[in-house]
This record gives sequence, structure tokens and C-alpha cells, in this order.
Amino acid sequence: MAERSTAAVDVADNSGDEPLTAKADEATTDGTAEAEDTHGASPQDTENADGGRKRSEAVPASPDLHSGHKLAGRYRLEECVTRLDGFSSWRAVDEKLRRAVGVHLLTADHPRARSVLAAARSSALLGDPRFVQVLDAVEENDLVYVVHEWLPDATELTALLAAGPMEAHDAYQLVSQLSQAMAAAHREGLSHLRLTPGAVLRSSTGQYRIRGLAVNAALRGITAEHPLRTDTEAIGALLYAALTHRWPYEDDAHGLAGLPKGLGLIAPDQVRAGVHRGLSELAMRALANDGATASRQEPPCTTPDELTKAVAAMPRILPPEPTFTAPPAYQRTTYQQGTYGRPSSHPSAATQPVLPVPPAPLQSRAGRVLKWTVSALLIAALGLGSWQLAEALLDRTKGSDDTGVTEPNEDDKNKDDKAAPSTEPLDIAGATEFMPDGSGIKQREVANTVDGNRGTHWVTPRYKGFANFGNLPQRKQGSGIIVDLGKVRDVSGVDVSMYRSGQTTTVSAASPDATAPSTTADFDQQIVKRTVAGSTLKETLDKPVRTRYVLIHITELPSDGTGGYRGGITDISVLG
Repeated sequence: MAERSTAAVDVADNSGDEPLTAKADEATTDGTAEAEDTHGASPQDTENADGGRKRSEAVPASPDLHSGHKLAGRYRLEECVTRLDGFSSWRAVDEKLRRAVGVHLLTADHPRARSVLAAARSSALLGDPRFVQVLDAVEENDLVYVVHEWLPDATELTALLAAGPMEAHDAYQLVSQLSQAMAAAHREGLSHLRLTPGAVLRSSTGQYRIRGLAVNAALRGITAEHPLRTDTEAIGALLYAALTHRWPYEDDAHGLAGLPKGLGLIAPDQVRAGVHRGLSELAMRALANDGATASRQEPPCTTPDELTKAVAAMPRILPPEPTFTAPPAYQRTTYQQGTYGRPSSHPSAATQPVLPVPPAPLQSRAGRVLKWTVSALLIAALGLGSWQLAEALLDRTKGSDDTGVTEPNEDDKNKDDKAAPSTEPLDIAGATEFMPDGSGIKQREVANTVDGNRGTHWVTPRYKGFANFGNLPQRKQGSGIIVDLGKVRDVSGVDVSMYRSGQTTTVSAASPDATAPSTTADFDQQIVKRTVAGSTLKETLDKPVRTRYVLIHITELPSDGTGGYRGGITDISVLG
């Protein structure tokens, strides 16, 4: 792993208490619930927190496994993150694909084993990149386990809220992305039912991803009579917390203080000054679904789809303008502070002696003689030069043809031949991540490099210690992007916008008959030799190459100034 993150993927926290793992090492790597109570949860969650199961009902003990145990001969358990309510959650390594994953484990005779398997398989079929993906769901050897993504570079919303309220633009992005994602899930018949700050992650590119879709509720046995309304109210609670740094219920939860006792639900702009009025109204429309809302003009939002439409109807909230530090005031030096235009500090009686004015240069007799001598020499030199120039012109005229037609020189004849051919961007059919060792980095962000949008990127994780992708065995050949032109074309150059300057990069093309190139040996036509790229990497070839596939290959990353290394690609244009 490039680094250990506090934003691993797992089940959302089921209580407002600090997780046990956080108490142990100050890092919540899983987000799984540790307590049976629902302190700080919404009314709907409190009512259904155990799916109707009595607290005293016995559940089987969680599987007694240890670090180093392998599941299916490939998933090696590394660290138990949570052991609770008959199931356990682990950080593991997929040895076949050499990547970190998360695993939920419970016994096959657990009363919720069947519902967990069904929820995991339904969630895996959704395939929406806005959700943390379920990779495998298996019943084997009296065990049921669910394997899911592990995101080392994402940050949990709980940590973001702990730093204070969000800017209006960030809160706007939060509610917009979460409502759109949950609306898509509900259209496929999937609900979350435990959408808390611990279930939301923000990637390094600012994209929000939701973890525990359907699986979280199944593991905890949570059900809801109105799942659409439950998820909508949960999004409203997250928006409320982002705007006010308070949890919109009386009890403290998720590291946030609750509202004062007895006041009920009050609008965010009444809790904290400076809250965006439109977002405050939106939070209340999503939260107060059982009665009158704080908005007397607008109806409540009872589904994520209604909330999405309400967000779209708002004027777009732009990010804040960057602040610039004013330069220090200009300081005059002692040399510049002269006495011109200022009263003299000396007494007027102290007069300066008047110095005699020196005679003008060359006004003496000897000076006049020298001046005339120099002038005569200059006139003679000009005359001699003119005579030599005229003689040279006459010699050239004698040697030319009688026709009077002059031949153009070689530079003129070859000027048109040497003119650079005009180039234009070729259509790109698709792009994939270069994975010479079989392990990907950010495959879901590859499309950002060919969408023509300079605001989206493919960015590597942050690697520690070494510029060559952390000197990891699975990254010894680096990474990059393979562009597919759809068919064999004449490629005359590339124009690549890099995410950050200082990346060691080469650009090469596969042979025309290549079908699925995947190693450096498959790209045998060089377009740009190994170089340390700046913010852009642009090259035009004298002679085009025939190819369908072009590889932008990054082997070393620039420092991020904090002891780590990170790079990426913003946009790729292949010229023809």
C-alpha cells in the first residue's frame, strides 16, 4: 500500500460514539459501528435500528479468525478493524490482483447471513462509481464474506466536519452529488438506510463516494417503512451538519454537538451566522418531512429525486475567489530619499562654494585639430568601402546569365518543403490505465483524461519515500494512460496537459497490427523520448507514425512538498 488512510471502506457508524478502533490508534479505518445504542440517530433510524430484533436476542459469535488467514486462497486478512454483533470487518490484501480490499465476515448460520449476501450481490450489480463497489460475495466453509473496495486516498466526511463548517460551494457539491447518487440507487430498488458522515468519503479530486449501500443495513438488520424518505432525511442531516457544524437532533453524534434541548429543529441560518440562505432552506425541506417545514413557500423533499431537482433549481454556487497576500509596502532607501523639493535642514547662511564650470570638450586649439583629423579619416574610409562594394556588384553582374533571370537560393526553394504540416486533434475512442504489472491505480478516473475538460484529472495516490511510485514491486514499471483511436491512424504528435509539473514521462505508439497492447514492449514507436515534463507535454513529429494505440507512460512522480510523491494527467490530445 502506498499509505495508510483513515478512509477505508466498510459499514457506516451506527452510533454517535467514538469507534473502538479510533480510541485505540486515533484512526477509524472502517467506520463500522461498535455500540448497540442509536445515540444521535434520526427518528426513523432509532425506530428501526435493529430491524425489530430485541436487544436480548442472542446472535452467533463472530468468526474466530486471525491475521494471515486466507479466504478462497487469495484474500489474506491483515487487520481486524471491527468485531461486533456477530460479524467482523477486516483490512485484507487480494494476493491475486495485489491490492488492498475490505472484508466483512460472519458465520453462515448467522440470522442475517442470507440478507447480507442478497444485499451485497444487488449492490454489486449497480456498478455506479459514486458508490464503493462490492467485489465479491461468497458463502464458503460455513462462512459468509463480502469483499469490497478499499480507498486509501479518500477522506471520511466525519473528519471533514470535525474541522468546522464547510464553505457554501463545498456544501452545495455535497448535497448535489449525494442526492444524485441515491436517486440513481433508488431507481434500481436499492436503499442505504444508514447514510451517516461515516458512510461518505471524499476523494482527492473532490468527488464524493458512498459506502455500505444496502450491505450496511443488512449487517445491522435495519429496515425502514419509507426507505426513500429515510435516505432523503439522512442527506438533509449531512447538509445541515456541513452548514452549521451541529447535528440536527438534540443528542450529540458523529463528533458533533446536537441542538439545544427543547428548541426543536431550527433552520441552519438561525444556528450560525453567514449560512447560505438557499442551502439552509434546502436542508430544512429535506429534514422536516413529517410536518410543516421551515420553508413556508416550498414543499418538503421526500425522495432523493425531488431533492436532486430542488438542487438543480437553485442558482449555481461558485467556489470562493482565491485570496492573494498583498505585497509589503514599498520602502524607500536612503539613497532614494534625496533633498530635491524638500527644505534644507542646514541654516540658510551656510552657502556652498561655487565651483568653476569646466570648459567644453574639444574647444581648445589641439581639440579642434583632432576633431578635423578624425572626420577626414572617416570620410576616406566611407569612400573606400563604397568603391569596393561597387566593384563587387559589377563582378556579380558579369557572371550572371544574359537573360537577367536570377535563380532562387536553396533556402527559398526548400522553404515550403520545410514548413511544418498543420495538425489537428484526432477523435479518441477510449482510454485505459497502463497496468504492466496487472494492478490498477485509479481506473475509474481514466475517462477524465480524454473528456476535454481541464477541470477533471486522473491522479495517482500519494506515495511516500520514493519518486518511482513508492518503490513498490507492483509499480516498478510506473503507470500511465493508453489512448485508443478506434482504428489505425497517422499520428503526427501529442499535446498532453499534466496534472503537475516534474513527472518523468515518455510517449510511444504501438505497431499498426497491435490489438491489445499492455506492456512497454508492445509500444515500439517513440513519439516523445524520456523527459521531465512541465505543465504540458507537446511534440510534433517530422514524419507521422501509423498506430491505433498511444501510451503516455509515467515512471517517476514529482514531490508534493510534504515528503510524498504524486502525479497525474489532466487532458490528452493526439494530433494527426
